[in-house]
Amino acid sequence: MTKYDDIIYEIAADNFGLITSAEAHEAGVSNKELVQYARRGRIERVGQGVYRLVQRIPEPNDAYALAVALVGPGAYLYGEAVLGMLGLCPTNPAYLHVATPNRVRRSLPDYIRVVRTPGVGAGTAYDGVPCQRVADAIRAAKGHMLLDRLAAAARRGREEGYITRTEGDALSAELGTEA
Repeated sequence: MTKYDDIIYEIAADNFGLITSAEAHEAGVSNKELVQYARRGRIERVGQGVYRLVQRIPEPNDAYALAVALVGPGAYLYGEAVLGMLGLCPTNPAYLHVATPNRVRRSLPDYIRVVRTPGVGAGTAYDGVPCQRVADAIRAAKGHMLLDRLAAAARRGREEGYITRTEGDALSAELGTEA
């Protein structure tokens, strides 16, 4: 083991097995060291500045955390992706909406749909993944998803404590349904 093993594994273990070059740099690990770890097969490069531990147990929300990490600093799940990650209603698994206040110049996989939100950051984090708040995610998905699915997501979100009574009532009025 090298002196950086503990640092890399500690950061990645708390982040779905992911570590970004920015996180590594902040912890005192150079990009050169990350590249060496990848060459030795301890981590794999999964995108620009994003690495994943090779030996780890997959978690249900890995794809969501990876999408946010690939978009970059300040990114967060948006709209339908939040509802899908939390299992509040059926969503289209073919793509994930990820919002960011920043301009994205890097190449991303086709399944990631970037939404620019200048001046707006993540409202919260669910299961350690930066996300838009559920009530706001339902509003953002309006026009992209069926109203009955959004109403079901609002009801389920209310039952599971993601949405307050006041937010639920406001969503009911906006959707024209019972939430």
